[in-house]
Amino acid sequence: MDAFTTHTGTAAPLRRSAVDTDQIIPAEYLKRITRTGFEDGLFIAWRTNEPDFVLNRPEYADASILVAGPDFGTGSSREHANWALLDGGFRVVISSRFADIFRNNSTKSGLLTVVLPQADVEALWTAIEADPATPVTVDLQAKQVTWGSARAGEERTVPFEVDDYTRWRLLEGLDDVGLTERHLDDIETYEAARPSWLPKALPALPA
Repeated sequence: MDAFTTHTGTAAPLRRSAVDTDQIIPAEYLKRITRTGFEDGLFIAWRTNEPDFVLNRPEYADASILVAGPDFGTGSSREHANWALLDGGFRVVISSRFADIFRNNSTKSGLLTVVLPQADVEALWTAIEADPATPVTVDLQAKQVTWGSARAGEERTVPFEVDDYTRWRLLEGLDDVGLTERHLDDIETYEAARPSWLPKALPALPA
């Protein structure tokens, strides 16, 4: 997966709490055997039934940061929710509280989830609703979120916490496969020493 260091983009305010994974992407989309192409299912019920839903509004069409209410990603475990957000153009989701499984899955797919105090989330909501073009920078190296115009004296920076292991994986762009591939020499040495009558791992076939 792509390494995450710093991302700057515009943000969309999703003023809803307890958004579950079925609302992010419904179960019927889970029949697919790929891990890309899920953008058509992202928040599909709200996109279809609510013309004024925030992601239907043209001023937020290019947003790459989603600022959500508390308890984002609750419900059943499905990595498709993380993939749908990535396919929908989002690199970061900010909330005051995430479901644990959703947040763990996000780490493995390269989607950064940032926990901020609810007061900071609401300040960010206010800024991006007043001006949807407000630039927002999420700096994983420095562990901080910055928004607003420095030239106008309206820039604000707030820190966030992330555990060192998760931060390292994202900075290095390592998912589980990438971590395993760092030990290919050890794996090949182990395989070479196995008795010939045992099954062997075969190279992956070309796509």
